[in-house]
Amino acid sequence: MAEPIPALPQSYAPGLDSVFSDQLGFYSIDSNVPGLSKVILEKLNMKDYGDYRKAMEGKTRGATFHSHKEMFDKMEDTFKFCAACKKLPAHLPDPKALKRCIKCLNLYYCCKECQKSDWPLHKKFCKKLRLVAIDRLVEWLISTGDLPFPTQTWTRPAAEINSWEDWLTMQGDLAPRMEPILSGKNMTELWKSVSRARPEDDDLRESMWRVCTEFLSRPLTIGLGIKLFNLDPYSRPLTIHVVGAAHSETLGARVTDMDELSNMFPGHHGLEVVMVGPEVVEGKAIRPPLKQFGPRGKSYISGYKGLYHQFWEDVVEKGEAAKPDLVVGFHPGFHATQSLGEGWLPTLLLLRDYEVPSMFTMFNESEYELSLQILLELEMHIKATGVNPFRAQKPEQVQACPNKPPVYCNWHYICFQGLLEREELEEAEGGEGEAEQA
Repeated sequence: MAEPIPALPQSYAPGLDSVFSDQLGFYSIDSNVPGLSKVILEKLNMKDYGDYRKAMEGKTRGATFHSHKEMFDKMEDTFKFCAACKKLPAHLPDPKALKRCIKCLNLYYCCKECQKSDWPLHKKFCKKLRLVAIDRLVEWLISTGDLPFPTQTWTRPAAEINSWEDWLTMQGDLAPRMEPILSGKNMTELWKSVSRARPEDDDLRESMWRVCTEFLSRPLTIGLGIKLFNLDPYSRPLTIHVVGAAHSETLGARVTDMDELSNMFPGHHGLEVVMVGPEVVEGKAIRPPLKQFGPRGKSYISGYKGLYHQFWEDVVEKGEAAKPDLVVGFHPGFHATQSLGEGWLPTLLLLRDYEVPSMFTMFNESEYELSLQILLELEMHIKATGVNPFRAQKPEQVQACPNKPPVYCNWHYICFQGLLEREELEEAEGGEGEAEQA
């Protein structure tokens, strides 16, 4: 039998030895701004990480707010620390001393001296951080159902669509789809509730576009994987497993979240996307995997809460779910965890030994290089790598270390399948040796 899901931590203890990505995230945040993860939990009305995980597991009620203003104010509080000296409000003589950069309305400083000393670095990222500050508010419109805006069935074969520019040529004028959102009650409520002025409409249109690209990047990246591995959704139904699925894919997930795949492959024989991971959040879209394929031309979302090798042994091998035609991992993060052996290593070896076509994405080039190194050390047969033409256009701020180049969802990808043949492995090792001698 597969090992059970690791027990949930009972105390606030961020660290690197966890299969839970949010615990790793809290550790990273505290490494840059000591105490910030505790502030985040307090703003969610939680006393420690154990409360957070219980809420994510659905065992306790999540954070509740009395108004949208309270919600947005508390969200903004989690960004309040001096970008130069890293001090939190509680660590300052005057907790209200933090002032926001008037250009980006994103970063805070505790005094003029800190702002002045940080400007040579901050000026490199100020304009981009201004967009980040708008996007993280507009993103709320995903939860209200205003975004993403409706998209249309593709009028050209998927093989011909290789960029967002190509995709836009099939969508026509987006203005009629954006204007009702722009003038809608939720957009109005958003800017009434936050502690800043409403941006210009053109800025908001661009922000809605960026937010939608992040949402659509997932199904389009899956579609890219289908193309790269020469899978044909018109000859038979396809099953895609999303390994390491977490909050970003499953919190508030809707049964329509992968419908862009049906726009991409109209009339396909059936596409099932199974979300698998210990952080899968229960909801309407997280249904049991199909034993038989669903209706032709439809994209079906299902899920399983647990580690992937558990899912394989307990469900797939027993015939209670279809074997995958493709496995996709969105930002798996195995490069950053000390728990590779507990969480990711069994899964990676399973994918290799069963020769499952697999595609993983990364936030930036550094993550891509570290992940590729690990996969090569495991003697994976790398089929393709590159910059994802359907990466999100929405820049992501590294919260506790904002004066860094932003990252983008699904920026890079690595495709691999099976074990690298011994001859190829020896050639690769020989090539590396020759390069070192040169």
